[in-house]
Amino acid sequence: MSATVSSGLDRRTLMGLTAAALAVSASARAQAERPPEIIRLWPDRPPGAPPQVPQERIEERTEDGVVYKVAVGIGEPNLTIVRPPNPNGAILLVIPGGGYVEEWFEKEGLEIAHRFAPAGITSFILRYRLPQEGWAQPTAVALQDAQRALRLIRARAPTMGLDPARVCAMGFSAGGHLTADLSTRSEAAYSAVDAADKGSTRPDLAVLVYPAIDMELSMRDVWRPVALLGSEPGQEAVSVHTPSRFVNRATPPTFLVHAVDDQLVSVQHSLTYAAALQAQKVPFELHIFEEGRHGFALRRPAEVPVAAWPDLFLRWAARHRFVSSA
Repeated sequence: MSATVSSGLDRRTLMGLTAAALAVSASARAQAERPPEIIRLWPDRPPGAPPQVPQERIEERTEDGVVYKVAVGIGEPNLTIVRPPNPNGAILLVIPGGGYVEEWFEKEGLEIAHRFAPAGITSFILRYRLPQEGWAQPTAVALQDAQRALRLIRARAPTMGLDPARVCAMGFSAGGHLTADLSTRSEAAYSAVDAADKGSTRPDLAVLVYPAIDMELSMRDVWRPVALLGSEPGQEAVSVHTPSRFVNRATPPTFLVHAVDDQLVSVQHSLTYAAALQAQKVPFELHIFEEGRHGFALRRPAEVPVAAWPDLFLRWAARHRFVSSA
């Protein structure tokens, strides 16, 4: 277990970040030349589907002068595969955030997958259902999709030349909440639909990037979990959807990243989860940066220390034998 508070980068690290950015661009260009590979999660209608399922649409959001694409109306949850030039068997399930009202699949999905492709990692970007779009069990739909995604990935891994025992889930913001949920739940949130559902619903490693974890704390944050829990949730609902309360010895080793100046989701979320991991003796690494704000993903300049988190993750992942050492 380790924790760091970071404030500076040396020249060697800056050079490494520049090289990584060039590698991301090359990977993105190569992937753009191929048609997207998409796997539907459910063989039929998703659990609890209304008579008319939502129709997916792509909208635009502007942040810091940059326009990003987000997805809403997820009626057919799926996985988009981003293959690396030289796969090494490692699998990354990427779970974008968006407050459970939308999904920032571009900034916290595609860009993330391309960033880690040069390390030989095959990424599966999850498009999960959103609670307030007509489903019978609104608080369960995202977890059902994430669990089903893990099982499908593991079931198909051998035929794709991938290792079903090296699956890392990486979530951002609300996607971090969903990743923590995956990491701490012992039972499936849905009834089995085929042979793939014999597999485990927990990842082998977990990465939480500016995650919203503690729902009671979230009720006091700028971002409030209204889409997931409603405007006035009871104490039971708050407790059930706070993953730090359910950390146990089976929770996978976890890598956490947060910025102190996050005005949307307090850094206390990561601190609380780290404390729960430590109490259960689950290996973890926690990086708290002075600057970065919320939603930094890969979009902060190299001279800002938080930009180093992908390389820090890869070094941690190598120690856990997820990827080879650089």
